[in-house]
Amino acid sequence: MIELLGKSKEELPALCAAMGEPGYRGAQLYHALYAERKFDVAQMTNLPAAFRERLAKETRITLPRICQKFASTDGSVRYLFGLENSLSVGNDAALRPASVEAVFMPSEGRQTICVSTQAGCAVNCQFCLTAQLGLIRNLTPGEILAQVLLPLEENRSASPSDPIQTNVVLMGQGEPLLNFDSVMAALRIMLDPEGIGLSPKHVTLSTSGIVPGIEKLGAEKVRPKLAISLNASNDEQRDVLMPINKKYPLKKLLAACRAYPLRPWEHLTFEYVMLGGVNDSAEDAHRVVRLLAPLKRVKVNLIPWNPGELPYRESIPERIEMFRRILTEKGIPAFVRYSRGRDVMAACGQLALLQIQTPA
Repeated sequence: MIELLGKSKEELPALCAAMGEPGYRGAQLYHALYAERKFDVAQMTNLPAAFRERLAKETRITLPRICQKFASTDGSVRYLFGLENSLSVGNDAALRPASVEAVFMPSEGRQTICVSTQAGCAVNCQFCLTAQLGLIRNLTPGEILAQVLLPLEENRSASPSDPIQTNVVLMGQGEPLLNFDSVMAALRIMLDPEGIGLSPKHVTLSTSGIVPGIEKLGAEKVRPKLAISLNASNDEQRDVLMPINKKYPLKKLLAACRAYPLRPWEHLTFEYVMLGGVNDSAEDAHRVVRLLAPLKRVKVNLIPWNPGELPYRESIPERIEMFRRILTEKGIPAFVRYSRGRDVMAACGQLALLQIQTPA
């Protein structure tokens, strides 16, 4: 059967034409699937009944299973999704279903969804629990989109006249730029006014610093905002914390950042996870200033490390404030961003498929 979820506004008209239908049926199908969030063709009443019957026989809309939900005291919800496809493990014939996580974070007047782009991750950042999973597999465009569509549908506003701003951050499991084609296919639908209809100002892709991917992203006509996980103040430190730095060291990474084509309204964001006694000294802060000073329109998000079974500890609040003040006084805007959902392992760096005993 033909999978519909993930197909673009160009692919769906072509599919309809191949089925002997007018091309505009594809636009109607696209609108019903992504704008109206109808996941059963029988509900797509903008299509003729006979065509819906044929679609039901020849196509499918595959949504991940919601295996479990974990509700935080701060209102965030971590979704544990089961994906349909399986993957061979090792050299034997065993099959293991792929699982992945997304986090829904409501706030007054807005909602943020953190989505995954891979099941697991190959980048191996030492302070991140997701790294312990290794890379299981890339996600398809439909699997990425489903992590946005399902929470939106589950939390559909009871008052449509009171619109809620939706933000999406590609900061869950995986390195988005190592699954570039599927990520961009999903983003084009997210950012299409006729699709999910999100604003590029409200969608952010976070990368560990995959330089070729950054260059490719900058050439895209439709793209999200870009955030770079820095997390260290020199190559020696970053080599240990983020082994990807050995392939794309700071000199290459910052050159790609200097060349990145920022839009008039856009800043380049650098994320810096604060690790107590590791990267949070005044000397680190001054080195970060020297690294970022040559760049235009940057800001830094300081993220207190979120606890997990790893040999690190949080920076104390006084260290974080000292670090922020040094950057700000030197002309680098810096903000402290406390992650939500820490109590249900939903915060940055905590997504490791843990099935704790506090389901929603």
